[in-house]
Amino acid sequence: MGKYTKEDIMNLAREENVKFIRLQFTDILGTIKNVEIPVSQLPKALDNKMMFDGSSIEGFVRIEESDMNLYPDLDTWVVFPWTAEKGKVARLICDIYMPDGTPFAGDPRSNLKRILKEMEELGFSNFNLGPEPEFFLFKLDENGEPTLELNDNGGYFDLAPTDLGENCRRDIVLELEEMGFEIEASHHEVAPGQHEIDFKYADALTACDEIQTFKLVVKTIARKHGLHATFMPKPLFGVSGSGMHCNMSLFKEGKNAFYDENGELQLSETAYQFIAGTIKHAKGFTAITNPTVNSYKRLVPGYEAPCYVAWSGQNRSPLIRIPSARGMSTRVEVRSVDPAANPYLAMAVLLQAGLDGIKNSMTPPPAVDRNIYTMNEEEREREGVEDLPGTLAEALRMLKKDEVIQAALGDHILEHFIEAKEIEWDMFRTQVHPWEREQYIQMY
Repeated sequence: MGKYTKEDIMNLAREENVKFIRLQFTDILGTIKNVEIPVSQLPKALDNKMMFDGSSIEGFVRIEESDMNLYPDLDTWVVFPWTAEKGKVARLICDIYMPDGTPFAGDPRSNLKRILKEMEELGFSNFNLGPEPEFFLFKLDENGEPTLELNDNGGYFDLAPTDLGENCRRDIVLELEEMGFEIEASHHEVAPGQHEIDFKYADALTACDEIQTFKLVVKTIARKHGLHATFMPKPLFGVSGSGMHCNMSLFKEGKNAFYDENGELQLSETAYQFIAGTIKHAKGFTAITNPTVNSYKRLVPGYEAPCYVAWSGQNRSPLIRIPSARGMSTRVEVRSVDPAANPYLAMAVLLQAGLDGIKNSMTPPPAVDRNIYTMNEEEREREGVEDLPGTLAEALRMLKKDEVIQAALGDHILEHFIEAKEIEWDMFRTQVHPWEREQYIQMY
């Protein structure tokens, strides 16, 4: 993933024998969308003249204002390695613009750029993100549909033969590396069938692009192995769910703004203010970082996922952890985020929360270095530890009360996100679930 000009893209397409280009973008719910064009239309796309019908995309625009333009980000050019057999397919990630040349307010990627600009106005040059997305691998049935049958019984860092997903995971890593990813680690996670692949941190916009690309590659390569990869936060009862821990750091004049050699825990005042803002707005941003009904089945005690609003320099039970690395690697890890989140929206709200702490010189509560899971309610109250929202409905109520997080989304995204999620909650709330029948159909 380098710096490209239009001429570079045209030359690369020719040299690589690319036949089709996918112009990709992400909708409000985090789903990857694309318009596929033949290579003959590439010059038109590079001139930002490729249009699509925005009224057909969830939460975008009404039918009477449907024309929208795709503006490709040239630095996102990549050729999909697995498409070589039938003529290669490349992709460009796009921002969405209105016909009058203004950014579309409902485009999550453009919205993140808006918050990054606010960051720069405060004197910071970079907001870096190192994500840790987890996923499960399930077997496909004879019709190619996902089952609930796992393909291994492995555990944390297990090797073959218990980790039968190892070959699939290795192929995913190879494809990602061919596409320019720098993979730092790949291993089996805690639950059977659960995996994690960590890639090197990048600036927030690039990292969000990489998360979306990562999901696409994982699902594509898993299917070639007869498996279905899911980023659903909690697909199975009784085992750990899948998170996407976000390691974040701010930079100023080429230096890590979170590091202070002489500070307490070697953290700067900026770092403490960022932590304070994150804690203050944690309840407000949870609907965005944990956006599905299922997300809240993961945020429960006993499975390492955080469900309490607290921070620590060592403890893994709170919402925020400060990993031990210092210097340029000093970072704040928010552990609640799950991989169902739209990464562009998640980063917008997390950054805005931290910046609010910096702008208002907030002070975080004392660190909680005990295992919060073993504390009772009275002890948590004494320590000032509050609970994260327990359901999507509660998270949406908290979002509606938090003006800072609302501003991070903008009116268009906020309105359409809440509308879609209230429908989702209502569908879940009114559905009769198998558990209810198992419990009650004979008893009553």
